[in-house]
Amino acid sequence: MLDPVIRDLHRRSGLLTVVSKSVDAAEAGRRHADLELVASIDRKFATMADRAGARLACRPGCDNCCHGLFPITELDRRRLVRGLNKLSRSEPARAEALRERSRIAIDQLTPGFPGDPSTGRLAEDSTSTGAFVERHVDTPCPALDPDSGCCDLYAARPIICRVHGAPLRFGDVTSPPCELCFRGATAAEIEARRFDPDPDDREGALLAELAAAGSERGETLVAWALVPPE
Repeated sequence: MLDPVIRDLHRRSGLLTVVSKSVDAAEAGRRHADLELVASIDRKFATMADRAGARLACRPGCDNCCHGLFPITELDRRRLVRGLNKLSRSEPARAEALRERSRIAIDQLTPGFPGDPSTGRLAEDSTSTGAFVERHVDTPCPALDPDSGCCDLYAARPIICRVHGAPLRFGDVTSPPCELCFRGATAAEIEARRFDPDPDDREGALLAELAAAGSERGETLVAWALVPPE
């Protein structure tokens, strides 16, 4: 006959296993949903690019959109971490160079950081964040390879990077294309290429799920995503 204490440990262990499997399943479901979201956005951008033809200036080595700061979500952060882990396995030296660029960026951006620089979490005050971003419009993204002018984590890049260059629509709000794109195009041509990358706000729903699970860390910057706090 089992000792009551041992029996209780067995019972608790079984419960923890069930809970762990449930958490793992939920996390796997969110990751799958994020992959589907990214694939959907990539398809929409590809359709726009086919229709835009030479009007779209985006090419390997064109890094105009890789300078300046931009907030990224927890979903973006997780994608970047997975991408960096994959790069570490295939090209460790390249991955370490990327981490070093991130560490340098954090040192440069810590003074005046609008939030908690120890974690990289940005404050929810859009005014202070906006002013900070304006001061660093020429700061290169640490994922940008300075030699090739290409992104070292292109397959894992944030959603904002996936749609840059295109004329976009977010509900009733529109944004213009990159200044290098659609040069000479009429307003009608640009409007005909405009699209909403996430009309059903699937990203918002996934972020709400993360918040409900206690896993939402708020917005951050790419450098902090690639060199997490110790």
